Amino acid sequence: MKELGRHIGESLHAGDLLLLKGDLGAGKTALTQGIGAALGIIGITSPTFVISRIHHGKEKLVHVDAYRLVGEPLAIFDDLDLDSHLSDSIIVIEWGEGFVDRLTDSYLEITIDFGSGDNDRVVTSKGHGARWRGFEL
Repeated sequence: MKELGRHIGESLHAGDLLLLKGDLGAGKTALTQGIGAALGIIGITSPTFVISRIHHGKEKLVHVDAYRLVGEPLAIFDDLDLDSHLSDSIIVIEWGEGFVDRLTDSYLEITIDFGSGDNDRVVTSKGHGARWRGFEL
Protein backbone atom coordinates (compact mmCIF):
# COMPACT_ATOMS: atom_id res chain seq x y z
CA MET A 1 0.00 0.00 0.00
CA LYS A 2 2.84 2.37 0.79
CA GLU A 3 4.44 1.76 -2.60
CA LEU A 4 1.14 2.42 -4.37
CA GLY A 5 0.73 5.58 -2.29
CA ARG A 6 4.21 6.72 -3.30
CA HIS A 7 3.30 6.16 -6.96
CA ILE A 8 0.07 8.16 -6.59
CA GLY A 9 1.80 10.88 -4.57
CA GLU A 10 4.27 11.56 -7.37
CA SER A 11 1.43 12.83 -9.58
CA LEU A 12 -0.41 14.92 -6.99
CA HIS A 13 -0.35 18.69 -6.55
CA ALA A 14 -2.08 21.35 -4.48
CA GLY A 15 -5.81 21.35 -5.10
CA ASP A 16 -6.10 17.57 -5.34
CA LEU A 17 -8.51 15.73 -3.08
CA LEU A 18 -8.55 11.97 -2.53
CA LEU A 19 -11.35 10.00 -0.93
CA LEU A 20 -10.11 6.73 0.57
CA LYS A 21 -12.67 3.99 1.12
CA GLY A 22 -12.20 0.61 2.77
CA ASP A 23 -12.84 -1.38 5.90
CA LEU A 24 -10.83 -0.93 9.09
CA GLY A 25 -7.32 -2.23 8.53
CA ALA A 26 -7.57 -2.22 4.75
CA GLY A 27 -4.58 0.10 4.35
CA LYS A 28 -5.96 3.65 3.99
CA THR A 29 -3.40 5.15 6.35
CA ALA A 30 -0.57 3.08 4.82
CA LEU A 31 -1.56 4.45 1.41
CA THR A 32 -1.46 7.97 2.87
CA GLN A 33 1.98 7.27 4.34
CA GLY A 34 3.18 6.40 0.85
CA ILE A 35 1.67 9.60 -0.55
CA GLY A 36 3.45 11.49 2.19
CA ALA A 37 6.75 9.76 1.39
CA ALA A 38 6.48 10.99 -2.21
CA LEU A 39 6.08 14.50 -0.79
CA GLY A 40 9.03 14.14 1.59
CA ILE A 41 6.82 13.68 4.66
CA ILE A 42 7.49 11.04 7.31
CA GLY A 43 5.69 10.24 10.54
CA ILE A 44 2.13 10.09 9.20
CA THR A 45 -0.20 8.31 11.62
CA SER A 46 -3.94 7.86 11.59
CA PRO A 47 -5.73 11.03 12.73
CA THR A 48 -8.68 8.98 14.04
CA PHE A 49 -8.92 10.78 17.37
CA VAL A 50 -7.79 14.24 16.28
CA ILE A 51 -9.74 13.95 12.98
CA SER A 52 -7.31 16.07 10.93
CA ARG A 53 -3.56 16.61 10.71
CA ILE A 54 -1.57 18.96 8.51
CA HIS A 55 1.85 17.81 7.26
CA HIS A 56 4.39 19.96 5.45
CA GLY A 57 6.59 18.68 2.64
CA LYS A 58 7.03 19.49 -1.05
CA GLU A 59 3.29 20.16 -0.89
CA LYS A 60 1.12 20.60 2.19
CA LEU A 61 -0.82 17.41 2.96
CA VAL A 62 -4.03 17.53 4.99
CA HIS A 63 -4.93 14.05 6.25
CA VAL A 64 -8.46 13.61 7.57
CA ASP A 65 -10.06 10.58 9.19
CA ALA A 66 -13.80 11.25 9.24
CA TYR A 67 -14.66 7.90 10.86
CA ARG A 68 -15.84 9.55 14.08
CA LEU A 69 -17.95 12.01 12.07
CA VAL A 70 -20.06 9.38 10.29
CA GLY A 71 -23.64 9.90 11.42
CA GLU A 72 -22.87 13.31 12.91
CA PRO A 73 -24.36 16.53 11.52
CA LEU A 74 -22.59 17.74 8.37
CA ALA A 75 -21.90 21.04 10.14
CA ILE A 76 -19.26 19.28 12.25
CA PHE A 77 -17.38 18.31 9.07
CA ASP A 78 -17.78 21.87 7.80
CA ASP A 79 -16.13 23.13 11.00
CA LEU A 80 -12.87 21.49 9.86
CA ASP A 81 -12.70 24.35 7.33
CA LEU A 82 -11.08 22.11 4.71
CA ASP A 83 -12.26 24.34 1.89
CA SER A 84 -9.73 26.94 3.05
CA HIS A 85 -6.92 24.40 2.49
CA LEU A 86 -8.10 22.99 -0.83
CA SER A 87 -6.30 25.43 -3.14
CA ASP A 88 -2.89 25.14 -1.43
CA SER A 89 -2.92 21.54 -0.20
CA ILE A 90 -3.40 17.94 -1.13
CA ILE A 91 -6.28 16.64 0.96
CA VAL A 92 -6.72 12.94 1.74
CA ILE A 93 -9.95 11.99 3.49
CA GLU A 94 -10.55 8.55 4.95
CA TRP A 95 -14.20 7.61 5.61
CA GLY A 96 -15.27 10.70 3.67
CA GLU A 97 -18.28 9.39 1.77
CA GLY A 98 -20.99 12.03 1.88
CA PHE A 99 -18.48 14.70 2.88
CA VAL A 100 -16.16 15.28 -0.08
CA ASP A 101 -18.89 16.54 -2.36
CA ARG A 102 -19.30 19.44 0.07
CA LEU A 103 -15.78 20.54 -0.88
CA THR A 104 -15.45 19.86 -4.60
CA ASP A 105 -16.82 17.88 -7.49
CA SER A 106 -13.28 16.97 -8.56
CA TYR A 107 -11.68 14.18 -6.56
CA LEU A 108 -10.12 10.75 -6.87
CA GLU A 109 -12.01 7.99 -5.11
CA ILE A 110 -9.82 5.04 -4.11
CA THR A 111 -11.39 1.88 -2.72
CA ILE A 112 -9.30 -0.71 -0.92
CA ASP A 113 -10.79 -4.16 -0.41
CA PHE A 114 -9.30 -7.21 1.24
CA GLY A 115 -8.10 -9.84 -1.21
CA SER A 116 -8.02 -13.59 -0.77
CA GLY A 117 -4.83 -13.66 1.35
CA ASP A 118 -4.02 -11.91 4.62
CA ASN A 119 -1.87 -9.28 2.95
CA ASP A 120 -3.68 -9.13 -0.39
CA ARG A 121 -5.57 -6.00 -1.34
CA VAL A 122 -7.70 -5.12 -4.33
CA VAL A 123 -7.50 -1.41 -5.12
CA THR A 124 -9.78 0.40 -7.54
CA SER A 125 -10.07 4.05 -8.41
CA LYS A 126 -12.73 6.27 -9.87
CA GLY A 127 -12.04 9.80 -10.99
CA HIS A 128 -14.59 12.55 -10.52
CA GLY A 129 -14.14 15.72 -12.57
CA ALA A 130 -11.89 16.73 -15.43
CA ARG A 131 -8.67 16.59 -13.34
CA TRP A 132 -8.99 12.84 -12.95
CA ARG A 133 -10.16 11.95 -16.44
CA GLY A 134 -7.87 9.20 -17.73
CA PHE A 135 -6.05 8.77 -14.40
CA GLU A 136 -5.01 5.19 -13.74
CA LEU A 137 -3.37 3.57 -10.75
